[in-house]
Amino acid sequence: MPSHVVVLGAGFGGLELTSTLLDELGGDVEITLIDKTAGFVFGFSKLDVMFGRTTAEAVFHPYADAVRSGVRFVQAEITAIDAAALRVATTEGEFAGDHLVIALGADYDIPRTHGLAEVGHEFYSEAGAFALRDELARFEGGDVVIGITAGPFKCPPAPSETALLVDEMLRARGIRDRSSVSLVMPFPRPIPPAPDASSALLATFEERDIAWHSDTGVRSLDAAARVARLGDGTALPFDLYLGVPVHRAPAVLVESGLTVEGWVPVDAATLETPWPGVFAVGDCAAVGTPRAGVFAERQGATAARRIASRIRGEGADAAYDGRGICYIEFGGDEVGIVEVAFFEGRPNGTLQGPSRELAEHKREFGASRIRRWFGRDWTP
Repeated sequence: MPSHVVVLGAGFGGLELTSTLLDELGGDVEITLIDKTAGFVFGFSKLDVMFGRTTAEAVFHPYADAVRSGVRFVQAEITAIDAAALRVATTEGEFAGDHLVIALGADYDIPRTHGLAEVGHEFYSEAGAFALRDELARFEGGDVVIGITAGPFKCPPAPSETALLVDEMLRARGIRDRSSVSLVMPFPRPIPPAPDASSALLATFEERDIAWHSDTGVRSLDAAARVARLGDGTALPFDLYLGVPVHRAPAVLVESGLTVEGWVPVDAATLETPWPGVFAVGDCAAVGTPRAGVFAERQGATAARRIASRIRGEGADAAYDGRGICYIEFGGDEVGIVEVAFFEGRPNGTLQGPSRELAEHKREFGASRIRRWFGRDWTP
């Protein structure tokens, strides 16, 4: 009888884990893939929709398209997890397996930032980013603040990309001269483990008159005064505030007793949790690498190979290496690539580009994942 693996979450980590398990085991594994949403959207696609490059419909990939032989997709909300019993309760019933993989990502605690829901706009969720398409289209100029409350947050380059794309949008519409763009980040540089990439971004910020506020975060938004109050005691006026919400583990993980200091504990090399047979990958796991899709994907592949080795009765030697790449939009259809290794001494990323040739590299990255996970062609 085939082994049964239950996968909670169908983002980068869950989709790559599922695909790798099928590659490794074929008919010797049955997979139940559970996600509360009906489809997948790349993080970079949210920016494409925000800035009018494409539509929400064009970047949505239904999970029903991803179902291969041996995979059952269930759209359901997960309500409880019993890690010791390898069992989960959902709005569509209970599921149990021989192995359990938690890949539920990170949720957003919007109320933690006073005023964000009332006078700001978050652009990290699909709903928030997609709604901003119309908001940005009708913006007539003024002070724009892109603000981060605190780390860790997903896709570290995204706020910098957003600042550059806002600048590009304002220039294209001829309203940059009556506007300002400010980026607030609680780090000393835009991408801490990548000095070259950070220097390139800071030089571009200076060239484009984007104000950079480092080592502080946005603590609250004052609706009456229309200012963002920062942790260093200063305040920035805004006509448009684009915010990165506080990140937290999904409530079901906390309520099920699976988190330590806010996140699911794992062995960084094996992605195994303290509960036998239970793995955690991606943004919800305390791995020690950035919360970004490419890192979750690599973690998912590692966990899948270790599970496959166990099912075959072999020694499991696959190990997560902490390596990954991130794409950075610089505007003007130019993209840079940062490659970082986190488990080989002090993290130190290297930058390629930016260039238009690397923009094509990014498009092929997206297209190749859709071919692998969904079995169809897609042009980002």
